[in-house]
Amino acid sequence: MAAIPARKAAARRVSRNEAAVEHQICFVGDSLVAGIGDETALGWSGRLVARQAAVGHPVTGYNLGIRGNTSAQILARCVNEVELRRSPRRPTRVVLSMGVNDTTHVDGAPRVPLAESCANLTAVLDAVAGDPVLVVGPPAVADDAQNDRIRELTGRYLELCRGRGVPYVEVFHVLECHPVWRQQVLEGDGAHPRSEGYQALYELVAPTWDRWLGASPRGGEELP
Repeated sequence: MAAIPARKAAARRVSRNEAAVEHQICFVGDSLVAGIGDETALGWSGRLVARQAAVGHPVTGYNLGIRGNTSAQILARCVNEVELRRSPRRPTRVVLSMGVNDTTHVDGAPRVPLAESCANLTAVLDAVAGDPVLVVGPPAVADDAQNDRIRELTGRYLELCRGRGVPYVEVFHVLECHPVWRQQVLEGDGAHPRSEGYQALYELVAPTWDRWLGASPRGGEELP
């Protein structure tokens, strides 16, 4: 009789493992997606992938963060990069994060104006509309004037994503006042923290990430 529950337990393990390999995640974005400054080389995206492995539901994660990329540059490459990693064996999901580089001033003006940055996000979402998408907003930096621009941008991004039923994680307002994030960004290059800062960002994203992975294949419409 003891063999029956053992077989059932084995079947449950197989079922969980089969479900665990169903997804591959493309993390598309900039240096903050790439985890620049993190001595553990995980960043927030690597921590999310590790989270899945730790709970027995591993995913295939592709980090497509490029340092210095603006929303325009991400728009230009995102479709091709996601398509190159698409697999007939596993459905693809996309995590998108951008915007800080758009708000960086060059010759007295943002690298990408606010309206264009919003248009670029719309175009990216249109381009990957066949896949479930999670958008993580731009975090705070050390420069107060740039933070004012990021604050406005993240608000516009949030409205845009809500209007499309795409889950959006607004991280700016927490990180702007987060003592660890602020301190590590100040001690670094003004934009990138060390591992503890990325841990703080990861903790903000993780609850929505968990719900997103459990949502319907159409995307974020079932999320609260």
